[in-house]
Amino acid sequence: MRLASFLRPDGSASFGLVQADHVTDCGAALAATYADLRAVLTAGGLDDLAKASETADTLPLAEVTLLSPIPQPDKILCVGLNYLAHILEGGRTPAPYPAIFTRYPSSVVGHGQPLERPSVSTQFDYEGELALVIGKPGRYIKAKDAYDHIAGYTCFNDGSIRDFQTHTSQFWPGKSFHHSGSVGPWIVTRHDLPRIEKSHLRTILNGEEMQSTSISDLAIGIPEIIAYLSQVSELLPGDIIATGTPGGVGKYRTPSVYMKAGDVVEVEITGIGSLVNPVVDGA
Repeated sequence: MRLASFLRPDGSASFGLVQADHVTDCGAALAATYADLRAVLTAGGLDDLAKASETADTLPLAEVTLLSPIPQPDKILCVGLNYLAHILEGGRTPAPYPAIFTRYPSSVVGHGQPLERPSVSTQFDYEGELALVIGKPGRYIKAKDAYDHIAGYTCFNDGSIRDFQTHTSQFWPGKSFHHSGSVGPWIVTRHDLPRIEKSHLRTILNGEEMQSTSISDLAIGIPEIIAYLSQVSELLPGDIIATGTPGGVGKYRTPSVYMKAGDVVEVEITGIGSLVNPVVDGA
């Protein structure tokens, strides 16, 4: 299943399943039970969603505005420096523990929506990533049980304001500018991608491939990421975990390549799809 949150043509919010070139309006059919996709995941209601999709009204995919699949997650957790090529291009060495930082929901947009380069910087960089969406809550999750807690997978662009990221040793300032990142276009459920490590990630800027890697090249794997994070905080349904970006980011190219107004950036993961966003000048 491909789970999506979206705005109907009249601007009201809903959710449903993407099927070919249309989306089922399950939000209307299930309004009395579930407020949004996060509520569906919290209640373990994917079967309800699938059943509702059989009779729900459909909307052309081209006529809705796709949102971040989980518009208001409890938390967005990001893993930095998690592909060897990216670790080495930054002059670092692999670490025994994942480098974790957070993003706020207001810092990300959905598929097709503009990424905003802030007026205070010209160093707006792309970072294509695989993101996990938690479907089952848990604390102190064992690595061997980690996949049981994943609802599905989506694409993530951890848009980064590089100069602000390096003002101090803390990544957060460069990672949380308003509408600087994106998530989507939808969530592909875990059972539809049972071997996610076999998928391939590409980031494409204005038609040119900038990043390309197999998900299997993660330095710290998905089970270990979940096990580590769940020691610190209970993972909740709808939480988004971005797993890190491969080598090829704009900062370490010669010359550096930063995103600017008019650019189009795409994060593509086999089995999931493509997250595409234009770039505009923001506040």
